[in-house]
Amino acid sequence: KAIVPENLIQLAKKTPKVPVAIVCAQQESVIESAKQAYDLNLIDPIFIGIKSQIINEAEKINWDINNFKIIDCENDQNSAIEAASLAKENQIKVIIKGNIHTDILMRTYLKKDFSLLGTKRLSHIWHMTTPKNSKPLFITDGALNVSPRIDVKMHILNNAIEFAKKTGIRKPKVAILSGTEDPIKSMPSSIEAKEIAERAKKENIDADVAGPLAFDNAVSPEAAKIKGIKNNVAGNADIILVPNLEAGNSLVKMMIH
Repeated sequence: KAIVPENLIQLAKKTPKVPVAIVCAQQESVIESAKQAYDLNLIDPIFIGIKSQIINEAEKINWDINNFKIIDCENDQNSAIEAASLAKENQIKVIIKGNIHTDILMRTYLKKDFSLLGTKRLSHIWHMTTPKNSKPLFITDGALNVSPRIDVKMHILNNAIEFAKKTGIRKPKVAILSGTEDPIKSMPSSIEAKEIAERAKKENIDADVAGPLAFDNAVSPEAAKIKGIKNNVAGNADIILVPNLEAGNSLVKMMIH
């Protein structure tokens, strides 16, 4: 089971009882997580999914959820539609992904009928910590944007910086990830990384942005020192901006397992 860092819990407690919809909640780990969040006074949940299974999973952990709203949906698509409708009607502030594929949930969320899109490009952020260190490492984007162009990566970059600041990081350190710390034409992601770092400086983005950096040079002060990389980000990154979805998704799951 994942252990949520105490500093993240304390941050979440500043905005208690956020109304949320949990989509396809009929899974053991989803119900357990919801109970932990509810017991910490973090969420006011609405459960969406197969009602009999949701109640059954809650009963397994002795949680009486009869006083909560449970919307009975037999399939993933309808569950996603119900959540998007609740968001449109401003009955919830957060949609929580339960046992449902990301693409089904996001395709529904993106429909113009629900008017949920603002002016910003949507992107995904993983908040990663290790058992030895509660300092977060934000990895983006490994779930939504598959092969983003540089313009899209600038949106992803700004989203991650804004999010990191909300968690209390005053001036985030961002590593633009590639397979090398030197821009070389044979590795397009390294050329893009250099351009993104230059654009960030030109646009006066309020963060330290450096790239290209390989993963070891981004997170290990020792590795950065051996390579002779001297900038504010090397070895101390708060945010890793990955070149594509495959890289981000693989990196996170390797860290987990």
